[in-house]
Amino acid sequence: MKQIIPIVALALFFSCQNTAQSKKEQQAVINAIPIEVPIENGKARAYFASGCFWCVEAIYESVKGVEESISGYSGGYTKNPTYGASNTGKTGHAEAVEIIYNPNIVTFETLVDVYFASQNVTQVNGQGNDRGSQYRSIIFYQNEKQKNLILAKKLALEKKLNVKIAAEVYPFQKFWIAEEYHQDYEKRNPNNSYIRNVSIPRLNRFKANFPKELLKDDHH
Repeated sequence: MKQIIPIVALALFFSCQNTAQSKKEQQAVINAIPIEVPIENGKARAYFASGCFWCVEAIYESVKGVEESISGYSGGYTKNPTYGASNTGKTGHAEAVEIIYNPNIVTFETLVDVYFASQNVTQVNGQGNDRGSQYRSIIFYQNEKQKNLILAKKLALEKKLNVKIAAEVYPFQKFWIAEEYHQDYEKRNPNNSYIRNVSIPRLNRFKANFPKELLKDDHH
């Protein structure tokens, strides 16, 4: 459950996260050759980690050209990660989303802009009270063009805000789809306290500051 962790437990928790992230297996993931996902039926795919995937899924689905946003896990070194395993911080994975989009309507560059505009860009290993390496910010690239674009935008934002941007930049390897009950969680659980108090306010903050012409008219 996504909630505030007691301070003592939190200290131990972060210790585990840092150890997991520094493992040689994790470094192998970071240094791997990216895998490019081919366009199918005119649809492309992009992958982002930005805290709770319930929140990120809804944010991307508010953008024109995004056909679907799927919750899952990526960036780690274990096979078949589960929600419970990911929450231990020992899999290396972060909660991530797979964005299925029409590149004729929305570009990868715009999706990266959505990414930076929808989070606290300076928070390391988390967003808000969701803390731990499983909530860390990662942008996944599938080729050198995407990598260079991401790095350029990250550097420009650091200079503009005069801060260090927390987002890591990883070569995409594999996306593991999360358990069925996580999919479209906000839509199916509008009265959930986390959705009301965290997810929807985060979505509304993003929509208030992002160009309206890039957002769907009928999205909540």
